[in-house]
Amino acid sequence: MGEQGAAEEIRAAGAVVWRPAPSEARVALVHRPKYDDWSFPKGKLEPGEHVLLAAVREVAEETALRVTLGRRLPAVRYAAGGVPKRVDYWVATDAETQSAFEPGSEIDEVVWVPAKTGAGQLSYERDAETLAEFNAGPRETVPLILIRHASAGNKSEWRESDMSRPLDGRGASDSLAVADLMRCFGAGRVVSAPAERCVATVRPYAESIGGVVEIEAAFDVGASSSGGSDAAVAMARLAADSRPVVVCGHRENMPALLAAACAALGADPPAGRPLRKAEFAVLHRSDGQLAALERYHPDGDALVVPSPRRPWAASREWAAVSPPG
Repeated sequence: MGEQGAAEEIRAAGAVVWRPAPSEARVALVHRPKYDDWSFPKGKLEPGEHVLLAAVREVAEETALRVTLGRRLPAVRYAAGGVPKRVDYWVATDAETQSAFEPGSEIDEVVWVPAKTGAGQLSYERDAETLAEFNAGPRETVPLILIRHASAGNKSEWRESDMSRPLDGRGASDSLAVADLMRCFGAGRVVSAPAERCVATVRPYAESIGGVVEIEAAFDVGASSSGGSDAAVAMARLAADSRPVVVCGHRENMPALLAAACAALGADPPAGRPLRKAEFAVLHRSDGQLAALERYHPDGDALVVPSPRRPWAASREWAAVSPPG
C-alpha cells in the first residue's frame, strides 16, 4: 500500500539534490516552461505509491539523476488551484546520472546554483525556506536503519523451533516492499538477529544490493547477557560504522536496540509507539551524532526529529501521517 494523506489533499514529493563544488555546494533547480518558474525537482505521487519512491522517481524523471536520500526536510503546504497540497522533501545526493537530460514540455532546463546564495533564483518563498532548512543542517549523513521483522504468523501455531518460524504471506510481501524503500537511502551492511523471520525480512534488500545478511547473536531475544549489554555494545559498534547499516530485530528488543543506537549517537530515544511489524526507523548520522530520525512502513510513514538543540528539527516526537479522511 502506498503513502496517503487526507482524501482532499494533493501529495507530492521531491528533493534538494546537492553536489560538492570547489567553492561551495551546489543544488539542482528545474525550470518549468508552463509556469516560467524555478523550483526543486518534485511531482505528484502516483496512486498507491509510497512517498519515498515518489521522491526518487520524480527527481529521476525531471533531472535524469538517480539520487540517494538523506535527512527529511519539513513538509511544505500550500494551496494549488484551491486544493490543499503537501510536498515532502529530502536532502539528496547525486548518486549517478541515470541518462542524459533531455529538455521537455514539463522541464526544459536544469541548473546547479550555490546552496548559500541560490535562493534568489527560486520563484517561491516557500522554496527559499526549504533551501534555508537544507543549509541549516548537515548535508552529508549516513543512515543506520533499524527494522522490526515482518509478519511471521502465529507463534502458537508453529510446531517447530521458533527460531525457524518463517514469514507468512503478508510478511513476505512486506519484505519485498521495504527492500525498495530502504534502497532509497543507499546500500551498505545488513545485520540481523539469528531468527529466520528476521533474516528473511532483510534478505530481499541484501540480495538487491549484492550484499549478504550478517548474523548478530547478541540481537537474539533469547541471548543471555547481563541487562542486554552485549546487544548494546554490538549496536554501538554498528552506530560507529562509517557505512550505511541495516539492522533487523524483534518486537521484544527493538526498543532497547533503538535506545542503544541513540545513546551511541548522543541522543535520547524518541517517545511514542513502538515500531510495528515491517516498520523501520532511519537514524541519520553526522560526525558521530544523530542528525535526524524518521520512520517508515510500506503502508505509510511517520517523522521524528528528536533533538530541539538542532535548528533543522521540524518535530520532537513521532508524528503519524494523517490517515485518509
